[in-house]
Amino acid sequence: MVTLEQLLCYFFNFQSLQKSPKLQSMSEETAEKIIHVHLPQNEPFKTSLTAGDHHLIADEPNHVIGGRNLGPDPYDLLLMSLGACTVMTIKMYAVRRKWEIGDIYIELRHQKNHIDDCANCDNPNSKIDFIEKEIIIKGELTETQREKLLDISKKCPVHRTLLFETRIESTLSN
Repeated sequence: MVTLEQLLCYFFNFQSLQKSPKLQSMSEETAEKIIHVHLPQNEPFKTSLTAGDHHLIADEPNHVIGGRNLGPDPYDLLLMSLGACTVMTIKMYAVRRKWEIGDIYIELRHQKNHIDDCANCDNPNSKIDFIEKEIIIKGELTETQREKLLDISKKCPVHRTLLFETRIESTLSN
């Protein structure tokens, strides 16, 4: 019988979805994340994203030639990831402290701004990515608790990944 992983490897030309022997011995909490991304030849930008049993679609907005706005664009997905990680981190911290909190909302904005005190602001390379996170936490919390949750929000793993050096190694396969 052919497994789903074998079918994906065949149809999407993935080298292998099988865990290496090293990964097979690791628990699910510590196993490396493998995300699969597929942009079919006949699609302008509609991209299928797979993370385990979860499937998403990404696309470019209508104003981009070929974009059909069928899903979030890559920067939307980045902000969604940061927002999801932030609310989960806040919730985990509050639960451990047995603090009664209600709904948590985050509104995120992304833009490119000039570097402070920019000597050559006309150069596009003098701009940096700027992300704003506006956090709303419902519930009866003291000001000290609210400040602690704001501090904790800056320690979520995705936030930290974005702030610290990340190395990306790209290889090309057939």
